[in-house]
Amino acid sequence: MRLVDYSSIIKKAWAEFDGSVQVQTIEDISAKVSTNHVFRVTFEDGDHIIAKLSYFGTYEQFLEDHRIIHALANNLLYPFENVLAKSLVRDGQVYTYRHKDGFLDAWVVFYNPIRIQLKLPRRLEEHHIRMLGREVARFHKACSRVSPVLPKSSKTLRSDIWDLLDLLETETGQFEHRMHTDELKRQCELFLENRQKLVAKSVETMPVFVDWNIGNFSVTDNLELYSRWDYDWFRISYRVMDFYFFSRVVSNAGDRTVFSYVIGPLMEDRFLLFLQEYHRVFPLTESEIRFLPEAYRFFILNYVIKYGRYFFHRTYAIKLQREAYDIYFPSIETFDAEKILKALGI
Repeated sequence: MRLVDYSSIIKKAWAEFDGSVQVQTIEDISAKVSTNHVFRVTFEDGDHIIAKLSYFGTYEQFLEDHRIIHALANNLLYPFENVLAKSLVRDGQVYTYRHKDGFLDAWVVFYNPIRIQLKLPRRLEEHHIRMLGREVARFHKACSRVSPVLPKSSKTLRSDIWDLLDLLETETGQFEHRMHTDELKRQCELFLENRQKLVAKSVETMPVFVDWNIGNFSVTDNLELYSRWDYDWFRISYRVMDFYFFSRVVSNAGDRTVFSYVIGPLMEDRFLLFLQEYHRVFPLTESEIRFLPEAYRFFILNYVIKYGRYFFHRTYAIKLQREAYDIYFPSIETFDAEKILKALGI
């Protein structure tokens, strides 16, 4: 297997952006769990920036996502005006660099470094959960307010599911998901049908980051959201797409190194507490609550089944996909929306 010289690509990307400033060192600071790579680029004068390199998906979607994120970062009002990293801009547009050769098609974007304060504890106490629920609601409210001025997104939940259905008709898809293609098609059709019935015409879309792993954001001493990084799963969608990961953050099990994507956290009393606090600030609707298991279904279909080999180490991707068939999909029928609706008084 040919090794990729990421440093060389980043140096070329920077030289095209500003050849007058010389790069001294490039340090890989990636979490090393996906095809996205993150580097700290230090210059001869000691200043540094962050470079993100990706070869997952398409360049057009990479560029589109970062233009939207940049517009969002620049339009969020106080107290969230500095929560997101700012991309470097040239000629009024987010600067991206595309490297193409016979082996690789890769893309680079540069960010100003983002400041980090405190990480939440691995297992939250009740006061953490209450504050997080209120703070996420305020952040969602701010993102919703900005939505009308953001560039349009071509990526939708439907288009991602259609892409999976198309993949299942190819030799590659049938080989990778052999013995499960019929079940995956059924799960896709269930999602498309329920999305149309529950939220397609009645629920607004807004910027969401989906992967709110506890290691992806920091808070202040007062547990206010201070900074958010890792935009791999960013999209314009329904706000409840963020909720599965928040249910994991507040779950009784807490943050774990070895993990599965079971549906259980969505039905824990601790997540109900989070939702009650959220609902007081930015009220939820019945349709959104009933869509929660569909948001979970989409997460499993898109990020575990379709893209699992990109986001996780191979052995972990195989483990999670096996669990999807044996545990995750069957468990969706156990979701009790009535319990949540009653707790929220909807």
